[in-house]
Amino acid sequence: MIRTLSFPEALNLAMVHEMESNDDVFVLGVDVPDHKRHFGSGIGMLEQFGSRRFLGSPLSEAGVTGIAIGAALCGLRPVHVHARADFVLMAMNQLVNMASTKSYISNGRLSVPMVVRTMIGRSWGQGPQHSKSMHSVFAHFPGLKVVMPSDPQDGYSLLRSAIQDNNPVIFLEHRWLYDVVGEVDDDLQVPLGDCKILKTGIDVTILSCSWMSVEAMQAAAILSRYGVEAEVIDVRTIAPLDFQPIINSVDKTGRVVIADNDWMFCGTSAELSAQVTEKCFANLKAAPIRIGFAPVPCPTTRPLENLFYPSAKDIVRAVENLMDIDSLDLSGEVFNEYETRFKGPF
Repeated sequence: MIRTLSFPEALNLAMVHEMESNDDVFVLGVDVPDHKRHFGSGIGMLEQFGSRRFLGSPLSEAGVTGIAIGAALCGLRPVHVHARADFVLMAMNQLVNMASTKSYISNGRLSVPMVVRTMIGRSWGQGPQHSKSMHSVFAHFPGLKVVMPSDPQDGYSLLRSAIQDNNPVIFLEHRWLYDVVGEVDDDLQVPLGDCKILKTGIDVTILSCSWMSVEAMQAAAILSRYGVEAEVIDVRTIAPLDFQPIINSVDKTGRVVIADNDWMFCGTSAELSAQVTEKCFANLKAAPIRIGFAPVPCPTTRPLENLFYPSAKDIVRAVENLMDIDSLDLSGEVFNEYETRFKGPF
């Protein structure tokens, strides 16, 4: 069935389908059953599944993550909801020393089939302690899978695949996606590891993930009006990642812009740039260009946030630089429009 859903509704549908089909799936986390239901993604689930399978937890990231890992080791499939990725740092010992290693050190006899749903990205003045993305940190550790959907369909399909996976999966949801609405085919299954070509083109490849894929598509539409055809690839699973479609694209275009919602130093954009350079060097017409956070802690005021966070405008300017073309007239374009839509979780 194809239906029109918001991003939270798509996540809700994914969890409901998995919980209806498998009694071992349950959801826990701070304030999970409260009136907000985590941006609405949990609406109706307490009423349908009860407090034993949809439950609130104490404010103890390490402790509750340990509970989720223990439940997974005992055969259950927990979906642990963390309100913000920044505070998953409090549970890093549990995730990177325990959950990610159990299958390896047990020679495959043990598995940790758990999902950590957590929120990333900008909103209204979140400041440096509530705005990190963290995907490059999680992807650094073998044994953890890292997923970053950019639309309701992938939110639905990738969350179902994450819940079904027998490994710990970090599922990162950008705040601005909660206001995005799109078509969702609830029969569509998407395996973890595949990237997605959002738009084909011959002049330049734009690699992006999460909200930057939305920005990349806006940039590609602007560029197309001026005769520049960009190919946009959504790197929706950071780890694992099938790199072949990226190689095919860069070999075709010879140019690549990597747009990431994170700092660039030691980040995902650095890894993608290194891989592209190693694997596509002979066909590159110019060095890759990377776009990411300004190299400072995230500011709080909106004007400074707009300087800190990259947007479609930055992608367009990077393509101009890469292709050595004159600056395009962007005076009539609207950027960062979603900042006016975000109303917060309350």
